[in-house]
Amino acid sequence: MKKALEYIQKEFQNDPDLVIKHINVNPLHKVYIFYLESLCSQDKINEYILKKLTSVKSLIDFESAIPGSKIKKLQDLPEAEKYLYDGYSVIIANKNIYAIETKADINRGLSTNENEPAINGPKNAFVENYQTNLGLIKRRLKTKHFKTKNISLGRLSSNNVGILYLDNVAKAENVTKVYDILSKIDIDILNSSESLIKYLSASKDLFPTVISTERPDRCAEALAEGKIVIICDNSPTALIVPAFLIDFINPFTDKYNNNYNINFTKLIRMICFICSIVVPAFYIAVINYNQEAIPTSLIINFASQRSKIPFPALVECIVMLIICEILRESDLRFPSKYGSAASLLGALVLGDAAVSAGLVSPIMIIICSFTYVSSLIFSDPEISNMMRYYRFFLIFLASFLGLYGLVLGVIFFFINLCDTKSIGYPYTFPLAPFDKPYFSEFILAKYNKYRSKKLSSNTVKERK
Repeated sequence: MKKALEYIQKEFQNDPDLVIKHINVNPLHKVYIFYLESLCSQDKINEYILKKLTSVKSLIDFESAIPGSKIKKLQDLPEAEKYLYDGYSVIIANKNIYAIETKADINRGLSTNENEPAINGPKNAFVENYQTNLGLIKRRLKTKHFKTKNISLGRLSSNNVGILYLDNVAKAENVTKVYDILSKIDIDILNSSESLIKYLSASKDLFPTVISTERPDRCAEALAEGKIVIICDNSPTALIVPAFLIDFINPFTDKYNNNYNINFTKLIRMICFICSIVVPAFYIAVINYNQEAIPTSLIINFASQRSKIPFPALVECIVMLIICEILRESDLRFPSKYGSAASLLGALVLGDAAVSAGLVSPIMIIICSFTYVSSLIFSDPEISNMMRYYRFFLIFLASFLGLYGLVLGVIFFFINLCDTKSIGYPYTFPLAPFDKPYFSEFILAKYNKYRSKKLSSNTVKERK
């Protein structure tokens, strides 16, 4: 007992919130209680431990006298260190070591979706508590096939990470692959589930292959499709794998709208995705090399606008697009109450001043503004970064080779798209390989009235 007390005091000698209490069960036996005041609830300690120990006559009936919800018998004192930092109280009684859960409630309550808002559908979002997030998903999947594999990551943080799947839907080899990837991670601290994205994605991937979401309903739907969800303690987001390009272009919230009316919106998104990448490069190509590709009256109009501009079209376009990206970043970093207003004011002032000063042509303002607005439809930062990379890549090719360079760049884009995989699956699914049920549901929004019956047997596991 004395050695145990000395060990705890030595290990936590610079930790001022360590509390050590001792209770005399009888004249011959003492019970020592250790807990970290910042992580434990004093009410739970009083109710579950102190009040009960005062009524214990001997250490024989010790375990039956403590009514804590989680009581674990530990093998040695080094193991107790982890439990102390998890909000447990450690009790040493008659050379036995026990850990009793007395966590304080230091979590925020459920909040609404901020990054993935939707007019229809559930409004609650994940929080920083592992058990709460797991419960939000389990409320939507009331089945015995819902399984969880736990793993602890971070040498210092020891964060609990859960791999969620439906064992009758998801492929066992996919679950094993994800578990193997995560189990090999060796880091000091894991603060968020999003820190795991770089390990689940190939280093050469420009396309995002992992979905980060704060919506429990989206995770439940993904599990029903045979996908795998990863949640992490102290993180308000979950990860979904595998992920395909169509998952980023058509958001999950489309499911809460009318089946056929939403198809027009899907078409608009497809057009915006293409225009955001191609339009600036196309303008550079036709204005510098391929003037015959546009009507004569229009090229004369463009030439008159550019007659007093001192910079070539390439410099003009790059400067304006960089300004747009600066405005986007400032909008993300500013507090939400005035961030959009500040970026909008900056765009109006800079655009008008640049045209008035003769530094930028009006048509370039239109091209860059259209490109910037088209990219704003996609809220996921990873898909926006991918579009930005290919946008500038095509601009440089078009500035040197014209439309020929633009076509080469588009071919390179499709080669990379087809070469990308997410946990072994083609990124172009459900177009290649073609899957009619998945294509109809996620691209055409054509829902089958027997959908739930079909998904129970024809899920991602079998379709891919």
